[in-house]
Amino acid sequence: MLRNLKDLHGYSIRATDGDIGKVKDFYFDDERFTVRYLVVETGGWLSSRQVLISPFSIGEPNHIDKVLPVSITKEQVKNSPDIDTDKPVSRQHEADYLAYYGYPDYWGGVGLWGSEALPGTMTGVGYLGVPPSPELDKTIADARALRHANDDPHLRSCKEVTGYHIKASDGEIGHIQSFIVDEQSWAIRYLVADTSNWWMGHQVIVSPNWIQDVSWAERNVTVHMTQKAIQDAPPYDPVVLIDRAQEIGIYEHYGRPGYW
Repeated sequence: MLRNLKDLHGYSIRATDGDIGKVKDFYFDDERFTVRYLVVETGGWLSSRQVLISPFSIGEPNHIDKVLPVSITKEQVKNSPDIDTDKPVSRQHEADYLAYYGYPDYWGGVGLWGSEALPGTMTGVGYLGVPPSPELDKTIADARALRHANDDPHLRSCKEVTGYHIKASDGEIGHIQSFIVDEQSWAIRYLVADTSNWWMGHQVIVSPNWIQDVSWAERNVTVHMTQKAIQDAPPYDPVVLIDRAQEIGIYEHYGRPGYW
């Protein structure tokens, strides 16, 4: 199922023993355009601390009650490594976080999630099926950090990237209004482009696979298609969930092979 990430803002994150807080933002990997963490505002029970929640722990969403269940406890969240969500998240921070929860490296394979295509649902015990110990956590985290010491950080805030200008091969077309994510893999399938400055009220979607270049410093995204192709594309309706038939129509319009 494809869903607009804006629809998930404000969802409650429900641990096995109570609510943790509400979704405030998302961090995505700018190499594979996949959501790696949800930024959650915990509220008064944890002095309004912001914490990261990995899709590794997320279960089946309850969209009626706007709840995302997770297979971790409030105590685990309380004792999780501190991460300043107002600053770039380093690989060292990620290694500490993943080791603490006993999760595998998502960057350690050819799949979206390590060697896998889906993050799956993890429990509060470790990835290996045994309760993680502080000593083991530190050993794993240190080994991961050393192995990836020279890695560049590739996590981007969806909130920060919203508003970036989108350019076609022959000129500007609009700006990023939101992101469409696959609820199973957490892969970002589409950027929602607001073209209202060019064509009144017109929103379209484009795949990250069609991005030719990104200038993070200048807040620009260039896609490999013309203004005319985007102007004539099927419009995006944020009220209607995107189904496979609509996706086929979009890919056929642009003459691109489907990701499925």
